[in-house]
Amino acid sequence: MKHVHAGVLDIAYFELGPADGVPTILLHGFPYDANAYDGVASRLAASGHRCIVPFLRGYGATRFLSPATPRSGEQAALGADLLSLMNALGIEKAILGGYDWGGRAACIVAALWPERVIGLVSAGTGYNIQDIAGAANPGAPDQEARDWYQYYFHTERGRKGLEQQRDQISRFLWQTWSPSWSFNDETFERSAAAFDNPDFLDVVIHSYRHRYGVVPGDPAYAEVEARLAEQPDITIPTIVLLGADDGVDPPSTEDKDAIHFKGTYDRQILAGIGHNVPQEAPTIFADAVRDLRPDQQLRGR
Repeated sequence: MKHVHAGVLDIAYFELGPADGVPTILLHGFPYDANAYDGVASRLAASGHRCIVPFLRGYGATRFLSPATPRSGEQAALGADLLSLMNALGIEKAILGGYDWGGRAACIVAALWPERVIGLVSAGTGYNIQDIAGAANPGAPDQEARDWYQYYFHTERGRKGLEQQRDQISRFLWQTWSPSWSFNDETFERSAAAFDNPDFLDVVIHSYRHRYGVVPGDPAYAEVEARLAEQPDITIPTIVLLGADDGVDPPSTEDKDAIHFKGTYDRQILAGIGHNVPQEAPTIFADAVRDLRPDQQLRGR
């Protein structure tokens, strides 16, 4: 594990592959950690990619540099963290891959700073930039039921639940979001160790309250949030990977996100795969990243 000061964080990250390889940043989601990319990163490193796999704010050994910094989990903060990481490591352009929170960070940088991105692999959700202004509009009843944890975290009962039972809640989410994935105790516990971060609770609670407009964001990211409110398009080559068995955000046969992708675009629905695409289907995820290399032509599948 390595560390680098980037923006407001000391970011802990794994690095695999040749130092002069294709820069590739892989970003995990909630409630997961950087170990979700063990299989992906090892495959990519063997084929010439320099893989950077960070722990997001509030996870693992990543820490805030100042106790005064708000423990924000808002989308703009995640995007800013990724851009700061690239700057701190001197990475001019990279392939970005992510799912859940990490996919959101990757989509944000791809949308707002496309000159820094070679290509994007977005898993779990295609266009993963939140429409906070529209968050008050209810969804279909079955989707509202799947989002129970988000509403739970809006309450003090939910905050206490996550504080006291974070492993139990996280394991339950793993099971229900990836019903076809037979992970073992060792796999879960390796990731669950990342939830012991002292800022995990505050960052997670803020994330799920901010996205519905329940709490304000960090003023430091107000300008970025304003740009995201415009729902900017993504113009760089993108591959979207969706698990057919995703228990929290099951894919529709109708691609409502396509209007936001103006570059080369490929959407795949993966049979037998749930929400945690890189850990459940590392070969498919790694192949998608390889398809975005500068020396490769994006292929439809």
